[in-house]
Amino acid sequence: MVARVRRLLAEQLSQKPKRVKVGHTGTLDPFATGLMLILTGKMTKEAERFSKLDKVYEATVVLGAKSSTGDPEGEITRDENIAPDEFSAEKIGEVLGRFVGRIRQTPPIFSAIKIGGERAYKLARKGQVPKMPEREVEIYSLELLGWRWPELKMQAHVSSGTYIRTLSEDIGRALGTVAYTKSLRRTEVGTYVVSKAIQIVV
Repeated sequence: MVARVRRLLAEQLSQKPKRVKVGHTGTLDPFATGLMLILTGKMTKEAERFSKLDKVYEATVVLGAKSSTGDPEGEITRDENIAPDEFSAEKIGEVLGRFVGRIRQTPPIFSAIKIGGERAYKLARKGQVPKMPEREVEIYSLELLGWRWPELKMQAHVSSGTYIRTLSEDIGRALGTVAYTKSLRRTEVGTYVVSKAIQIVV
């Protein structure tokens, strides 16, 4: 996305792409969609400030199955001992409420966090299992948008640094099963909303 924006701006400014400053304020997982803030010119120096803004996501979580990567791109394993009638919208809503507030979270190994100077996902792809540092994050709200076995849809308003894939797995565990994030869309970053964003084809 950054490269595409840089090329577009270079064309408009009649400059060479390498002379146009463009940066982002936080990546999205490969399977995710949604809002990405792009900074240009002098504003690229403000990337860290924007990256610390709160975010809102909409996610579809699959119960009764787990993924090696926490998302649909990994190896999926199903829990054959789970009965669908064990779950209800009321029970799921009650469990979601337990996660609102400040919580401890361990990021997934398939993430961009650097471990010993190298991205964790690169180590994981080599077959290594890096020790991920636990962190404290804040969940401002968790709303159940829909439920039909085995999928629940939720909206999460969270602090910067929160991993929805990990949150989904933790929710599954609290419900007595396993879970993974099937789809993820970032709809807000601070006061910026995806409905007012410009879509660019990469």
